Amino acid sequence: MVTFNVRPDIDAAAERLSSTFGAKREIEKLPEVLWEGETVEMLATGLYGKGNGLLAMTNLRLVFYFHGLMGQRVEDFPYNRISSVQWAGGMLMGTLSVFSSGNRADIKQVPKDQGTALAHQLRMRIAAAGAPAAPPAAAPVPAAGSQDIAARLRTLDELRAAGAITDEEYRDRRGKILDSL
Repeated sequence: MVTFNVRPDIDAAAERLSSTFGAKREIEKLPEVLWEGETVEMLATGLYGKGNGLLAMTNLRLVFYFHGLMGQRVEDFPYNRISSVQWAGGMLMGTLSVFSSGNRADIKQVPKDQGTALAHQLRMRIAAAGAPAAPPAAAPVPAAGSQDIAARLRTLDELRAAGAITDEEYRDRRGKILDSL
């Protein structure tokens, strides 16, 4: 197996590939398309569109990266936009289908071992993201004072902006805070 010495997370994921055929350039240049703080968890090779490239499962998104001599292509699939994943494997290769924002992306000629593992990890990631989070703990009722009410309303606004609570929960809790006046 080829050693890349790109970055520890990328090197570790590349070592687990059964073959890097058609993806060596992409592995070496992968840091150029990653976001700050983004780490690679798993890699796979495959054909998407007109290019044989690299699938990178990171802590933030799934990225398909093709870096050819005449051009490059980067397509990313943020986990919160992926609705489902389908794997259809043959004897040696298979197709990974990613359903995202109403679209379907078929990455073909993915080695069976890489595709099976990647599909499994993606399903776990999607299931974890879709699982209902524990509701935020109710804020303690303050003794009195408009500063406490204002602080609770600000905290509530921050929870909604962060996506920790739904708009319905926001309206319900905001009503209860205002009723306590």
